[in-house]
Order: sequence, then C-alpha cells, then structure tokens
Amino acid sequence: MSGPNGDPSVSLEVDGDDEFNEEEFAAINSMLDQINSCLDDLEERNDSLSAKLKELLESNRQARQEFRHHLNQAASPDVEQAD
Repeated sequence: MSGPNGDPSVSLEVDGDDEFNEEEFAAINSMLDQINSCLDDLEERNDSLSAKLKELLESNRQARQEFRHHLNQAASPDVEQAD
C-alpha cells in the first residue's frame, strides 16, 4: 500500500509490533512544531507584504491623482489663451 503522498515505501497500516514509541511521537511532535513555527513566520511575512503592497498601491493612486491634477492645471491656461 502506498503512503499518503503516493510513496510506496510508506505504509499507513500499523501492526501490533509496529506501534510508535514515545520517542517517535516526540520526534514527530517536534517536527510538527517546527513546521507550525515556519508556517506562522510565513503568515506574518505574507501579512506584512500585503500591508506594504496596500500602502504602495494607495501611494501610487495618490501620485496619479496629483499628476492628473497638475496636467489639468497646466492645460487650463493654454485652453483659456486659445479662446
């Protein structure tokens, strides 16, 4: 039988003789704690990047609005002089 990821060397069946001992559970628990810690770190980085991206997008939007405003102001005197 193949394992959960299709690995044929990993069996999900546990016989009475193949039970995990406390050391194996502790090692698995430690690995899961490390994975959880890494996932928490990735989540924090993702949140930070998301917040920075939102700030950048807002700054970009404001800069475009100011640029359009300056273009409109620069174009307005030319339009008035043409009349």
